[in-house]
Amino acid sequence: MKKTVNVLKYLLLLAVSVFLMGYALRSINFTAVKAELAQANYSWIVVTLLLSVAGYISRAIRWRMQFVPLGYKPGHLQTYHALMVGYLANIVLPRAGEVIRCTLLRRTSEVPVNVSLGTVITERVIDLVMLLLCMCFTLLLEFDRLNSFFLEIFSESFKGMEQNLQTLYLLGAVGIIGSGFVIWYLYKNISKLQRNPFFKRVSDFVLGIWQGIFSIARMEQKGAFVFHTLFIWVTYYLTSYLAFFALPGTEDLTWQAGMAILVVGGLGMSAPVQGGIGVYHILVRTALLLYAVPLDKGMAYALITHTTGAFLVVLMGAISLVASFTKVKREPAKQTA
Repeated sequence: MKKTVNVLKYLLLLAVSVFLMGYALRSINFTAVKAELAQANYSWIVVTLLLSVAGYISRAIRWRMQFVPLGYKPGHLQTYHALMVGYLANIVLPRAGEVIRCTLLRRTSEVPVNVSLGTVITERVIDLVMLLLCMCFTLLLEFDRLNSFFLEIFSESFKGMEQNLQTLYLLGAVGIIGSGFVIWYLYKNISKLQRNPFFKRVSDFVLGIWQGIFSIARMEQKGAFVFHTLFIWVTYYLTSYLAFFALPGTEDLTWQAGMAILVVGGLGMSAPVQGGIGVYHILVRTALLLYAVPLDKGMAYALITHTTGAFLVVLMGAISLVASFTKVKREPAKQTA
């Protein structure tokens, strides 16, 4: 039953992606898009792909740094392979890649899944903070141009929240009361619960996640961690900006426009659909309209950046998947010998 529900859920997400992609391609002059792509200078795309590879390697190094304070030292290759397999999985199963990469790292490096999940949570929080900082900086640079655009994106969410305000209040009250009851029950029965094997397993799992979340607090190389964080986001920006030079319709855009596409593209890729398909294209082409880039040329930019980026993830993820399972199969053979 659970497998059936999961399959239906992913099929629904795929259907949403297909619908959004169809909506993004609506009213598009495919002849104009084809002509724009035919004139593309793909050497710039190669540069952006190389920058993306550098960003993935840097992210893998940064992720490994989070394990060292906890007493785990997975190999650089094992961390990198697990990361890329997770990205590959996210294209097919949104948000499942985070769990899959933690599970794979346990198989190749014996790092507990709960500890890895804690580090991934920290990583996602840092990414969210960086995205919000980039958004604020971009709004300061281009307030007049982008103010209405971002308001339109978030206004629909706020409208939905206003329409369900009473329900949210009720859920919040239930959550607070429920949390209070759970805390009271744990306080009263902690000694008895500590003797329960199931409770001990759950508490150990939660403790491992907690340790992973706060691993950066015990990190000795905080400067290197900050450097890799900044480097990752610089590569994100450069891949957005340098891709402008690949197409005639976007080659004259400014570096400020690159910041806008970095933020808008980041919002699109964070949508809970396969690889941001559809959402990324809609947001990017709409944002480029604000910079006087026609819809067809904006769609050509969205297609070429998203497609080549997805192809790179599939290629690198597939190589990492094969390499990881080769290692997993070899380890038992060594132990037997």
